[in-house]
Amino acid sequence: MGALGRTIVGRNRYARIIGLGDRRSPCVHTPCLVKIDGDPDFHDALAPFRFVRDGTVSPATLTLETLIEDMDILSPPSIIKWQASEGQHLPPVLIEADSGKSGGDENILIVSWQTLHHDSRLMDDSLAPDFVILVDAPQLISSGEIFLKALLSLRERFPSALIWTPGISGPDNAALLSWFGVDLFDSARSRSAAVNGHRLTMQGPRPMDEDENPDIWISDWEDSLRFIRSSIKSGNLRELVEIQALNSPRSVEHLRRHDSLLRARESPLARHVSQNRRFRFNSNSSRNDPLVHDWKKRVSEQYTPPNHCQSVLLLLPCSERKPYRESQSHRRFSRHIPFTCVDQVMVTSPLGLVPRSLEDLWPAAHYDIPVTGDWDSDEISMIHEMVQSLIDRIGYRMIINHSGVDMSSIQGDFELIDTRQGLTAGSPDALKRLESTISDAVKSLEIRGPKGHRHRLEIYRSTSRFLFGTDSWLSDVKIEGRPPRWRIEKEGVQIAQWHPHSGRFAFSKASLQLLDEGDVLQRIHLIPDVEWKGDIFVSILDSYPDGIREGDDLLVMQNGNLIGSARAVAAGWEWRGSPGRIARSHQRIG
Repeated sequence: MGALGRTIVGRNRYARIIGLGDRRSPCVHTPCLVKIDGDPDFHDALAPFRFVRDGTVSPATLTLETLIEDMDILSPPSIIKWQASEGQHLPPVLIEADSGKSGGDENILIVSWQTLHHDSRLMDDSLAPDFVILVDAPQLISSGEIFLKALLSLRERFPSALIWTPGISGPDNAALLSWFGVDLFDSARSRSAAVNGHRLTMQGPRPMDEDENPDIWISDWEDSLRFIRSSIKSGNLRELVEIQALNSPRSVEHLRRHDSLLRARESPLARHVSQNRRFRFNSNSSRNDPLVHDWKKRVSEQYTPPNHCQSVLLLLPCSERKPYRESQSHRRFSRHIPFTCVDQVMVTSPLGLVPRSLEDLWPAAHYDIPVTGDWDSDEISMIHEMVQSLIDRIGYRMIINHSGVDMSSIQGDFELIDTRQGLTAGSPDALKRLESTISDAVKSLEIRGPKGHRHRLEIYRSTSRFLFGTDSWLSDVKIEGRPPRWRIEKEGVQIAQWHPHSGRFAFSKASLQLLDEGDVLQRIHLIPDVEWKGDIFVSILDSYPDGIREGDDLLVMQNGNLIGSARAVAAGWEWRGSPGRIARSHQRIG
C-alpha cells in the first residue's frame, strides 16, 4: 500500500481545502466526493475515491481506494487501496454498552458514537489515520448535539485525517458540513432524491422538472464543491453556511448548536487576517458566531484604555467605513474632540463596543453590516451589558453619550451626559454640545492628556495589553517615522512597526530577546538539535502552548534557547498533526 499525499492549501476555521497527491502540485482537492456503489461515472477530480462494502462476511469488509494514481507520493504512480473490518457498532442509545469489536485500523478508522466512548485506540497519541468514517452519522444527525460533539471531537483529535460522514450530505448542506470539519461527501441523498423526482440544489430541495436530465444532480455537486472551495479561500464560508442553513430547520439548529459548542474554544478563531478579508453580518445568525462572542467577552473583561483616558468615557456611533477614523463622520467628530484624555468607544452591532485603540484589529476593522439606524431589544441589551461591565471595571467618572443609544439604565457612581438630545450625531448643535461638554469635563475633573507621539504610545500600550496581556515591552521606547506605519524604537533601534491595515505589531529581530524576557509572546519548542531550515511543520515540533490562533506571533525555542520567531498560519487544533505548514518562519537569530 502506498502513502496518500496531503497538504493544506486553504483554511477557514474547521473547513479546509486539502491538496491530495504531490504536495507541490496536488492533482485533486477536498472537499470532494467518495464514489459509492451505483454511482455514475464521475470525473476523477469530483470523486477521487471509490468505496465498497462487502457484506457477505461478518463484520463487513470495507474497501476504500484512490481512482487517480498520482495521489501516491512514496512509490511509482499507483492506485492506493485501504481495507478494514467494519466492526460492530451499537445504536447511539446504547452508549454505555461495548460491542468489543472496533472497526478499521491505523489507516482507516471506523467510529460511531458508541465506540467513541469505548475504543481504547483513541487514547493512543500516535494514532494518525488517513481516513475517519463516522458510520452512524445518519442516526446521530437527527439527534443534533451529539452529532456535533462527535464530529468536533474527531476533527480536533485527528487533524490530518479526511473525515467522512456517509449518507447525510448533499449540495444543500455540504457547506454546513464542511464548516463542521467534514472533508468527504457521497451522493446517497442526491440519488435518492432524484429517484423520487426531486433535486437537491445549493438553495435546497425542489421538484425536478420533467425536461431535466435525471443525472442533473451531478452538476449540483460540482457547483456546490466549487462554491465551498472558493468560500474557504476567501475566508467567507460562514456566509454560504448561513444561506444554506435556512433551507432546513434542522440545519439552523445544527449551526446554532455548533456556535454554542465553539464559544468554549479559542482554538478555531483567528487573531489576525489579511486586510482584504471581510466578515459580513447579513443575518441575525451572524450574532451567534463565536467570533462575535469572543470579541464581546474580551472587550468586556480584558480591554483597558490608555492610562490618561480612564476618567471619561465617550460613546460614539459607528460608521459604514472601517476603520471608523477614516469615515467622514468620525473625521468630523475628531474636530470637535479637543482633548486626548477621553476614552473614545464606538457603539455598534453585532460587536457591541469597539474602543478607538482596537479599531484596526480583526474583526473590528473588517466587518460589514446593513445599516438601518434601528436597534432591537437584544442589541440594546448587549450594548448595555458591555458598557456596564466597562464602567464597573475601569471606574469612569463621567459618561458622555453621543451614540444615540439610551444609556439611562446604566448604573454606577458617574455623571451621564447626553450630547445629542434627539439630534443626529453630525448636526451642528450636537457637535457644539459635544465639544463644550468634553471641555467642561476636562476642566471639572482636572485631567490632562498627552498629545502627539506620547498619546500614540499610550494607544499602543492599550492595544498591546489587549493582544498580549502586557505592555512591558513598550517601556522606555519612542515613536518615530511617518504615518500610518509608525516605528517603535528603543535606544535608537527599531523593535517594531505598527501595521494598521493588518492590525498588528510587526516585530523586528532586535525585539525578540525583549519579547522573550518580558514573556510577551507564546513560545513553541522545536525537537532538540533538529535543523530548522524552512517553515514550522508538525514533524519538527516538540511542544506548543494551548490557545494558538491563526495569525499569532510566536517565539521559537530549541534546547532552551531562543532561536527566532514564526507566525501561525493554522489554529491550535491543527498543531497536533496537520499535514501542512502550521507556522511561517519570520525572524531567525544566529
